Amino acid sequence: MKLFLILLLSVLLFGETVDCTKVFEDRKVELLKEVEKIDESRQSFEALQGATNVLFDKQKATLKEKENNIEKIKKEIEQKEKKIALMLEENKKLLELIESKKNEKIDEMYTKMKDASAAAIMEKLPVHEAAALLFNLPAKKISQILAKMDAKKASEITQKLKIGPPFEESNQTKE
Repeated sequence: MKLFLILLLSVLLFGETVDCTKVFEDRKVELLKEVEKIDESRQSFEALQGATNVLFDKQKATLKEKENNIEKIKKEIEQKEKKIALMLEENKKLLELIESKKNEKIDEMYTKMKDASAAAIMEKLPVHEAAALLFNLPAKKISQILAKMDAKKASEITQKLKIGPPFEESNQTKE
């Protein structure tokens, strides 16, 4: 009986050993399949990462090119703005020169004109314009012209002269 028990125990142990080996072999196959899947996933990830890096580099290069173009256009615009600013300054100077020459001619004209004629013309002008014309004349000529004008008009012009330039039309009296 002892022998039988030992034999039975050996068969059971031996049977389980065979089963363990089979289980280990099955598990080994499963693990190898898992390792292959992981390896495939890793390779796919690396390929995707490489493609993404290439795309990123292309986009980076395109962006850099666009930035360079924008910078170039910006510099061109700044140069044009400087040219325009210089032209505007020159135009302002020319306009001031023309304006001063025009005013000199008008002043010279009224200085040479007879007082009564100048007074008659200035009475018909709006007050602010007459004051602007008189302002540039010598004081003696102003007094002579004002003396030949209507007293009311002369007083209005005198009030404007008292305020001083710039002589602008007031909203109260538009003539």
